[in-house]
Amino acid sequence: MCGKGLRGRRPRVRFRRSARTFSEHPRRWEEDKLRAEEELNDGGAQAQGDWRENLIRTDEGLRELLAETQRIAVLGIKTERQAYQPAFYVPQYLVGAGLEVVPVPVYYPEVTEIMGLKVYRKLADVPGSVDMVNVFRRSEDIPPHLEDILAAKPKSVWFQSGIRNDHVAEQLARAGIKVVQDLCLMVEHRALGRRR
Repeated sequence: MCGKGLRGRRPRVRFRRSARTFSEHPRRWEEDKLRAEEELNDGGAQAQGDWRENLIRTDEGLRELLAETQRIAVLGIKTERQAYQPAFYVPQYLVGAGLEVVPVPVYYPEVTEIMGLKVYRKLADVPGSVDMVNVFRRSEDIPPHLEDILAAKPKSVWFQSGIRNDHVAEQLARAGIKVVQDLCLMVEHRALGRRR
């Protein structure tokens, strides 16, 4: 009986009224391991640590990032046929919130428009500057897109909830690009972006 909970009842789903603060997010062992290795390798040298400032981890950092973001390229966006998936309804929310969204789907070669917006096949092909690349790709599928992301020169890259790749995040941060990992842009925008 699909969708049924214990004793034939449907389970209750509770949604957060606001986004979790970073202190509420579970710590990731990979991030801790990476930080420990770097401190061992460079003795915690400040010159080598500057890139870490581009890893956004605080509510204030998120608030500032959202305040300076107007144009978002969505890598891995889905089409209207997948309207029930976050890779469609998160960009749809962003359009409704007044942000400019540029669709960059990975699949669907026949599609030329999503939500009435022109589709681009590579981030580097998007005309003009991009404030943020919002990534809807599995963690292990991000490395092949690194070169394209770097060529697009966005100000920031946002890996959606459940998406984390510390190696790619470090390379982006070293290139001067701000990086957010494992957070939902829609949830954070609702919670933090409106309180300016």
